[in-house]
Amino acid sequence: MAERKQIPTKTKLRLFSEAAGHCQRPDCLQPLFPAEMGGDKHIAEMAHVIPHGETGPRHEERPTGGLEVDSFENLILLCPTCHTIVDKDPGGYSRGTLLDWKNNHLAALAHRQGIRTYDERSQVRCAVVAAMAENKAVWREFAPSDGSGFEYDPESEAARTWMQRMRGVILPNHFRIQAIIMANQQHMTDAELQTFAQYQEHVRGLSERHVCGVAGSAIRYPEEMDGIFS
Repeated sequence: MAERKQIPTKTKLRLFSEAAGHCQRPDCLQPLFPAEMGGDKHIAEMAHVIPHGETGPRHEERPTGGLEVDSFENLILLCPTCHTIVDKDPGGYSRGTLLDWKNNHLAALAHRQGIRTYDERSQVRCAVVAAMAENKAVWREFAPSDGSGFEYDPESEAARTWMQRMRGVILPNHFRIQAIIMANQQHMTDAELQTFAQYQEHVRGLSERHVCGVAGSAIRYPEEMDGIFS
C-alpha cells in the first residue's frame, strides 16, 4: 500500500477555522479543546467523507468524476466519538449527510449558542462586547509582554497558561464574535465590513499559530473592532 500523504497545514487550518472549535456533527457540537483537558489540547479528528481505498465507509459513494481524498471538500472535523459513530454505521451516515453537517455547521452552532439576527445595531454591539471584554482581560493578564510569544522558554508555566487561555478562551470568543457579526452583516457600514475582513484575517493567523503550530503572517488586531456597531 502506498504511503498516504500528509494533509496540508492550510487544509487543517481551514478545517479548524470553519469548525469554530466544535465537532461538526449537529447532535454533538462539543468543544474540540475540552475545558477538562485544560483547554490546550484538542481531541479533533479529521474524518474522510470518502475513504482512500476501494473499501471503507461510504466508498461506494465515490464521485465518478474523481476526488482528491485529502482535500478540504472531503474532510470533516469531528470528536473521536462521532468519528467512530459515522464510520461504524456508514449506511446511516451518507456522504450527503456529512456534507450537509459541514455546510450547515456554523448555523447550527450559532443556534446552539443563542446567536441570532438582531433588529438594531445596538443589540449586536451588546452581543459582542462581553466576548471582546473577556479577551482583552485575558490578554492583559497572560499575554507575553515583550512580544516574544514565549519562544525563548515555551515550556515555562507562563507559556503553558497563555496557550491554555488562547485555545480555551480567546479563540472560542473570537469564533463567537465572528458568528454574531456574520449573522448581522446587514447592519454594517462599508468601513465596518472592511474592518471585519481584517479581523477575520487576524483570527486566521491566531488559529494558524496556536492550533496548527505554524508561525504565519498574522496581521495585528484592528483597533477599529473596539468600536464596531457603536
